[in-house]
Amino acid sequence: MSLAVIAVFLGLAIVGMPLAFALGVAALAGLLMADFDLAILPTRLMNAVDSFPLMSIPLFMLTGEVMLKAGIMDRLVELANAFIGRMRGGLAQVAIVSGAGLASVSGAAVADASALSSTLVPSLKNEYGLGFSAGIVAAAANLGPIIPPSGAMIVYAYMAGSSVSVGGLFMAGVVPGLILFVVLMALCSLISWRRGYPVTGAPISLANILRQLRRNGLVILLPIMVIGGIVGGAFTPTEGAAVGCCYALFLGFCVTRRLRLADLPDVIVTAAKTTAVVGAMIAFASTVTFLFTIDMLPLKLAGLVEGITRDPSAFLWLIAGMLLVVGMFLESNAAYIMLVPLFHPIAVAYGIDPLHFGFLFVLNLVIGMLTPPVGVILFVVCGITKVDMGTLVRESWPFIAAMYALLALCIVCPTLVTALPRAMGY
Repeated sequence: MSLAVIAVFLGLAIVGMPLAFALGVAALAGLLMADFDLAILPTRLMNAVDSFPLMSIPLFMLTGEVMLKAGIMDRLVELANAFIGRMRGGLAQVAIVSGAGLASVSGAAVADASALSSTLVPSLKNEYGLGFSAGIVAAAANLGPIIPPSGAMIVYAYMAGSSVSVGGLFMAGVVPGLILFVVLMALCSLISWRRGYPVTGAPISLANILRQLRRNGLVILLPIMVIGGIVGGAFTPTEGAAVGCCYALFLGFCVTRRLRLADLPDVIVTAAKTTAVVGAMIAFASTVTFLFTIDMLPLKLAGLVEGITRDPSAFLWLIAGMLLVVGMFLESNAAYIMLVPLFHPIAVAYGIDPLHFGFLFVLNLVIGMLTPPVGVILFVVCGITKVDMGTLVRESWPFIAAMYALLALCIVCPTLVTALPRAMGY
């Protein structure tokens, strides 16, 4: 029965059927084949999304949309410009720094890609051309689910159960996120130097840095307050998302003064659309997961993997290879919901640190958001910037390769992932 459900889902997804609908049809097919009472389906669907932790996802989405509408993104760009200074490829560096700053608040790659494409590409393309500019923005947006807070990590922790804490996963992403940030900056410099792109930006000035810090001090406080509060135990991720949303509204109305009451309906509707897609997939996938459980697919899968290898390191490479393929064809949220309940228990049985495996799983699928043919970030950036897909993929490959190198490094050196959360008591 489990194999039939998987076949139905993959078949519908590959031919382009919307993923939530594909999950629903697969679940219904499994229920009919198992001769279940269909009356249990509405209950499974509602129980899956009736969750306090999942409320953080729409709130983080809303925070990102408010930041874009309120002009907070422009403040982040100004601040990044002050620290980067005059250098070859300086505007590209500003884009990466702005992406990291936005990632520390929104936690969603799609929202970040939309914000960065809208605000930065018009300036970037004048210096670097549309293709490279779009590639930079796509890479910078992918920092969103890696640098905490992260919507992807929240979904993973929810699907993995009590053995993985959201705060622990957030801290697991800090060191790798900083490494990736530095590597992306270095890549932008190298590519700019090799292609002879112009020197941009103003010389670094202590007076300008201090002026920008004074002007944007309240903006910088947003990620510090949200992440610090969650990690410090002052509030849950959901409460932290609500605090961040309220504070972003305060910044928009009282600090930047670019947010109007008339803007709120559009902001709420945009965030609600994205949240609805994620929520529908979680609801439909919960039924599929239920079918897998009663059909004992996790035990069968564990036996299959153990037949291939009993080495935990080899298991991690095996999963990484599988997720590489999965990320090319499935949307990441669907992959979390479908695969985490299957592979997380196996990783625990192998003695792999749950935080280590969780971060590797998230990073692998985050990279998949940049890989064709179903890279959602590619579609978002193409839709906003009007760059053709072939050009964007070609310009994105150096950044994708850097991300896969980081994945390999984290597999080989697990302390890069686990040292910080363990030091903080997770």
